Amino acid sequence: MAFETGDPPGQSGRREITGFSNPTVKFLRSLRDKKHRKREGKFLAEGLRLLTDARISGRIPELLVMAAQRDPHPLLAQLEEAVLSCGGQIIDTTADILTKITGKDNAQTVVGMFAEFDTSLGSLDRSRGDIWMAAQALRDPGNLGTMLRTCDAVGAGGLILIDDCADPFSVEAVRASMGAVFTQQIAMAGWDEFSGWLRSEPGQLPGQLPGQLVAASLRDAVDYRGAPYSAPCFILIGNESRGLPAEYEDACDLRVTMPMKGRADSLNAAVAGAVLAYEVLASFD
Repeated sequence: MAFETGDPPGQSGRREITGFSNPTVKFLRSLRDKKHRKREGKFLAEGLRLLTDARISGRIPELLVMAAQRDPHPLLAQLEEAVLSCGGQIIDTTADILTKITGKDNAQTVVGMFAEFDTSLGSLDRSRGDIWMAAQALRDPGNLGTMLRTCDAVGAGGLILIDDCADPFSVEAVRASMGAVFTQQIAMAGWDEFSGWLRSEPGQLPGQLPGQLVAASLRDAVDYRGAPYSAPCFILIGNESRGLPAEYEDACDLRVTMPMKGRADSLNAAVAGAVLAYEVLASFD
């Protein structure tokens, strides 16, 4: 089902919406729900910074919704030009309607609608980085967004979501990624599919594994500092409360642990991933 825009736009691809009952407003609002996002293959991103990161990364929104009362900005002008030159549409509306679309009281003055990306393992460029991050059954969209930011920060190849993870295209995950959802490769797969894909490619050197799978674990693990990491290194982080299943840990090439000096017995999943990613990065320097 394609989104509706009411009256056909003019030659500029631009029009105004003032009514809450407009079908386009209803359609965009529905994209806050995972069921509708998956059915339509569309998602929302809000804010000039995120949309600028998207534009620089070659991701142009199909539809741009902006507050009619807004301050001019050169980055916004570049974004508008990019949308129109790609055949997209621009809608001017009120701040109240933007709030209705995003579900956020202090909504940004600009929101973009994008087509969801190809998230198959086959779409990944494995030569893109020596470090990759993988998350199994990660349920918190904030943690997912933070892991995407970590991928961006360490120059990782991307993030692979294994089994039943949070939706990377949810409003919460996109917002938490601070634009990294547009700069990073993302794939989603079940464990068996991921395992087969990981071991399917030949290594760069004779005898080298196609990818070293490293788990943050408490079981038969070595200290994460100075561990024998090798590229390409796939850092596997488990579910926030349960960690990794035992059979997943058993399939890893290396298990590492981080010392805990206080009463807590574990770090936040995304924080643990970031600490480990920087240690791996330092070992490759």
